[in-house]
Amino acid sequence: MRIARLVGWLLAGLPGAALAQSSPKAAPEPIKFGQLETRDLTAAPFVADSAAPAVVLCDYGTTRFEGHSDGLRLVFERITRIKILKKSGYDWATVEVPLYHRDDQKEELGRLRGCTYNLEGGKVRKTALAAANMFTEERSKNVQIRKFTLPDVREGSVVEYSYVLRSDFLFNFQDWTFQRTIPTRWSEYRATIPGFYRYKIIQQTFQPFTQHDERVVMITLGLDRKVPESAGAGAGMAAGSMTVTAPAVESRWAMQNLPAYHEEPFTTIADDYLVRLDFELAGTQWEGEEFHDLSETWPKINAKLLADDNFGLQLKRGDFLKTQMQALATKYPDPAQRAAAVREVVMQSVRYDGTDRLYTTASLKRAYDAHRGTSADVNLLFLAALRDAGLAAQPVLLSTRDHGQVSRNFPLLEKFNYVVGLLELPGGAPPLLLDATEPLLPCGVLPERCLNRTGRLVVPAPGEGRWVDLTPAQHHVHFQQVQLMLAADGSLSGQMHEEHSGYAAADERGELSRLGEKKYLAAQTLAHAGGSVSAASVLGREEISQPLQVNYTFHHPAEEAGAAPADQLYLSPFSVLGLENNPFKHDERQLPVDFGSAREETRLLTLTLPNGYELTELPKSLIVNLPDDGGRYLFGAVSTGATVQLTSRLSLRKPVYSAAEYVHLRDVYWLMLAKQAEKIVLKKKA
Repeated sequence: MRIARLVGWLLAGLPGAALAQSSPKAAPEPIKFGQLETRDLTAAPFVADSAAPAVVLCDYGTTRFEGHSDGLRLVFERITRIKILKKSGYDWATVEVPLYHRDDQKEELGRLRGCTYNLEGGKVRKTALAAANMFTEERSKNVQIRKFTLPDVREGSVVEYSYVLRSDFLFNFQDWTFQRTIPTRWSEYRATIPGFYRYKIIQQTFQPFTQHDERVVMITLGLDRKVPESAGAGAGMAAGSMTVTAPAVESRWAMQNLPAYHEEPFTTIADDYLVRLDFELAGTQWEGEEFHDLSETWPKINAKLLADDNFGLQLKRGDFLKTQMQALATKYPDPAQRAAAVREVVMQSVRYDGTDRLYTTASLKRAYDAHRGTSADVNLLFLAALRDAGLAAQPVLLSTRDHGQVSRNFPLLEKFNYVVGLLELPGGAPPLLLDATEPLLPCGVLPERCLNRTGRLVVPAPGEGRWVDLTPAQHHVHFQQVQLMLAADGSLSGQMHEEHSGYAAADERGELSRLGEKKYLAAQTLAHAGGSVSAASVLGREEISQPLQVNYTFHHPAEEAGAAPADQLYLSPFSVLGLENNPFKHDERQLPVDFGSAREETRLLTLTLPNGYELTELPKSLIVNLPDDGGRYLFGAVSTGATVQLTSRLSLRKPVYSAAEYVHLRDVYWLMLAKQAEKIVLKKKA
């Protein structure tokens, strides 16, 4: 930036309305490095969670601007104090600090200090962080990790560290996460931002802040004077320094006694739910100039991607398959069948390497020649080939489940890490969502990692695109049918027929491929470990559009061999299929339950009674509906004289259930397990 423009704005200050605000005295800092309270070592922490391995006593961070050469840079300072409660909490003594770098610019870490405090003989013993415990790791092309481990950690230790991070990347304003996977007693963040920079502040919290206030402050900036550009040979040379002051807004956020974030089944990434603040540089406004909008918009994102050499321009460079694709266009006049044929060619040519990216790593031709590539390499090649085959498929941006959810309210390209295709079909048919990374799924079905609610369509320029619902038509379906025969001595024999459909079929085919058929069948029949299994087989392994089927015969001997037939027999028939667990054990949950797709689980059991016995007690039939048409559980029990037919069917119609719906989901699972455990009672006929 030009120093004259910067100084002019600093002297002009903030708008009059901001200057008119009251400026209360700053709150005292909640922590100072090295000033440990003895009670933090002697007293029990506030933690209500007895299983917590450690607790954050205080986490305090600030971000401000400082003058640097003839411009500005960000200065982030942090002090963190953690008490170690158990050996399982020792990992909290190891800290990682990411440092971003690009071209000849880099973020710098300085004033790194660390100390471990232990109580020995009633006195506090301090052990300082040594250089030998500091490491540097190259995490990616633009990210370096500075890692350090605090020494002499034991149960009851308090560890403390502080550092300063300086950054020339004004877009990379430090975000702040208040909540961790251990409880937090106090977490506080302060940000001081001059009026000529505007940041969007995205707050993610499930409860009000303990403290949140703003005040106007005066900041002092030291800047280098430079010889003007018009000065000839000396242009740009240092010509002394100057100090200026300017008004800015200091914001303060604090949270107290935050519970630990616990991973729950069926959720996306933790960052989707942690209490946090995110900052996005929205624009600048200098004295005498209009506001310069730097924030992303969907039309900007659309245009940027189309012009990017590793995205939109690559779609024009896949014509090395053009002759082959044109032949497919002639052979398959139906668009859906043609898309499937194109997908087969791409999958046979380039194998997905397990890396998810939005942009290609190089050219599509290079990935094609290497027969291997990232998700972007594979799917952008797929899109280019579809276009060569006469199908006007468009890219759809999405974020995978392990990358985090996308907000429709904040256009941020960095929130996406994956691209698939969308093909409109004639006659009002639903459009096809197209991906070529997963051969175990049929064409038009996205991999489970992509089921993250919504995606963004990229359209030809000029255009804005639109949101695309990623809710799949395919469900996760598991079906079991058992013919079971009970003998008078209590032994059981039966035949199992099991089917996995939809996403369940893809999961099982993946396990089958990983284990091999022998080990896979052994794993499927573990419920019969006390008996014998024979004639086990797998059908439909290669027919990915059809269910994967498992069939076998089993026998369970009587508990007491040679015992006389009992007068009464008690049996929980579903127990022969193996005991299920309820994945939802907690009384309450703050996170939604995100299955990704609707789910169906059906168990049909026909029990043939032994000769000379009659039924005296049968479980009652039951139907339970989840609120708001969220699903249903049905249990049916019917006696036909010599046989008993039992049905257990759980249908969950929503891919996502809110936290408020959790209790109903949990209860229906407990009810299902209880009904499956109920016994039937038989007695000898008189």
